[in-house]
Amino acid sequence: MPIRWRILSIAALNSAVVVVLVAMIWNGAQVLGSAWDDVRQVRESDRILALLESETGRLQNLIHRYINQPSPDLFAEILLLREAVLGTLTNRAAKDPMLSGSVEELERTTDRFLNGFGELRSVQATIAKTYEEQVQGPARDMAGLYSIIEGATGHRDALIWPSLGKSREAFTAMLVAANSYYLSLSPGAADDARRNTETIEKTIPVMIDLADNDLQRMALQKLGARTAALREGFAKLSEQLASRTELLRNTIDASQAEAIGAIDDLSTKMRKREQKAQETFDRTLADISRRVLSIAVIFLGIILTAGVLIALSIRLPLQQIMAAMRAITLGDLDREVQGTKARDEVGAMARAVEVFRENAIAKRETEDELRASKEKAESALLELNAAQQNLIDAERLAALGGLVAGVAHEVNNPIGISLTVASSFARRSEIFEAQLKGDGALRRSQLEEFVQSSRDASQQLVANLQRAGELIQSFKQVAVDRSHAERRQFSLSEATDQIIASLRPVLKRSPITLEVDVPEGLLLDGYPGSYGQILTNLFLNAANHAFADGRAGTISISARPRGTEDIEISFADDGAGMTPDVQRQAFDPFFTTRRNEGGTGLGLHIVYNLVTQQLGGRMMLESKLGQGTTFRIIMPRLAKGGAQSTETDGTSQWPNRTMSST
Repeated sequence: MPIRWRILSIAALNSAVVVVLVAMIWNGAQVLGSAWDDVRQVRESDRILALLESETGRLQNLIHRYINQPSPDLFAEILLLREAVLGTLTNRAAKDPMLSGSVEELERTTDRFLNGFGELRSVQATIAKTYEEQVQGPARDMAGLYSIIEGATGHRDALIWPSLGKSREAFTAMLVAANSYYLSLSPGAADDARRNTETIEKTIPVMIDLADNDLQRMALQKLGARTAALREGFAKLSEQLASRTELLRNTIDASQAEAIGAIDDLSTKMRKREQKAQETFDRTLADISRRVLSIAVIFLGIILTAGVLIALSIRLPLQQIMAAMRAITLGDLDREVQGTKARDEVGAMARAVEVFRENAIAKRETEDELRASKEKAESALLELNAAQQNLIDAERLAALGGLVAGVAHEVNNPIGISLTVASSFARRSEIFEAQLKGDGALRRSQLEEFVQSSRDASQQLVANLQRAGELIQSFKQVAVDRSHAERRQFSLSEATDQIIASLRPVLKRSPITLEVDVPEGLLLDGYPGSYGQILTNLFLNAANHAFADGRAGTISISARPRGTEDIEISFADDGAGMTPDVQRQAFDPFFTTRRNEGGTGLGLHIVYNLVTQQLGGRMMLESKLGQGTTFRIIMPRLAKGGAQSTETDGTSQWPNRTMSST
């Protein structure tokens, strides 16, 4: 029998098992569905009760907050929450089959709770009106009367002044206490307000006796009347606040507690119903599980028996094919595949493995040919990499060679002048010696002339030799830094000046103005030779490309601290600028716009590698055609790179990102 028919027989047996199990599960699912509906309904009712309890509790909290500090926002939120509570009762709880019989009790309790809020609002409005008209109003009048009394008192030495100060102090304390009592219902604040009111009333008769004009007496009499009105208003305010507290406790809080109690009772009933429904669901599930398990065990035995018989009929041929495959994998391609003449699927597999063996033999022959070609290509690549590195090294030293010629020309001038002055001074000395040894007397004017000429010659010699020494020392330091990639601490300003000094010959041959703004005190721990190579390549790049054909312009070099760990160096020119296409390839090796004029395209590539790899910094390019180019270099004060060479396999790593803007 073909393998597909054997496998189909097992599949048919499995299908029969599935049909029987599905029928049993479908029958049990109907029972489970009914039990689960009961559980779900009970849980939904419990969620509605929890929502009601949360909303009423939040509503109670908002009412307390509104009573303590009324505001339109709180009132609007209370109204919205009130509608939410009523909506939950009428739309969800009333339609719930398990809560519909108890909704009337909850609605009655909730209505009493919400109606109490209306009464509270009315009382709160009365309290606010009493506080404003009968407490704040008399208090404002009293403040004005105190000002009149003080104005009618001519001087601070008046007899009325101590009593007036005491009364005014009691008035201020009374206002603070009254406000505190109105806002916080503090009993201590109420006592302070009453006590200070009594103090004011006691001081008024004393001040009337001490008054020295009619204006004072009239103001004091009015002050007494307004104090009495304030005392009565404060007493009325206290009564209304006490009434509000009683209403809040007996209506709002009591109704809330009653509603919570009713909700708790319903929750207890819901939990009992849920427990009963859950027990029914668990019992039904266990019964179905037992029946399904017994049927599954019976059919599993039948399926295992049939599966073993069919597996034994397939196993041996497959083992032979696997042995042949393993031999092919291990490279034993001379072993023949067994079972290629069989007519079932195993025979087809054996024939496919035989084809695979033949292909493997052909592949091995092809791989041998490819391996030989690969070795030749790798050898050519190594030679190409070596040539590329030689070009990069030559470009790095090209700028130094140019510096040698320029500095030699600069040094030649002061040394030639010194040689001329020295020769002239030697001849003058010989003449003076002959005059000194002659028979004639040496005149004072001749001696003074010789001394003056000697002084002039020595000053010229010192000045020109110092100039030559400075040029030689500057070039020596630059040359040492370029030829030895040694790490040391150096001043950015001093290193920049030395490099600029070595570039002066190039500046003299072109109409380029150089502006340098590098402040003193910027110290770096890194590679001054790499910094010199960077600055030189950027300068020569600008001279050759930005100011080509003798074009005049300005190059500016500036530096500034960037935080505590970095320094930002800006190299900008107002030359020809770059197109977006040129910007995208500016740092690529061997890219140049002057290939026909001898350009190598390695200048900016070397600069980018030195900045990013040896100095551990970042380099950004900004340029617009016709508006100049700016290179911004951000490098750490402590260089993060290693040795000068950045090669890992004999080739320079190319930049992986170029930042530019158009």
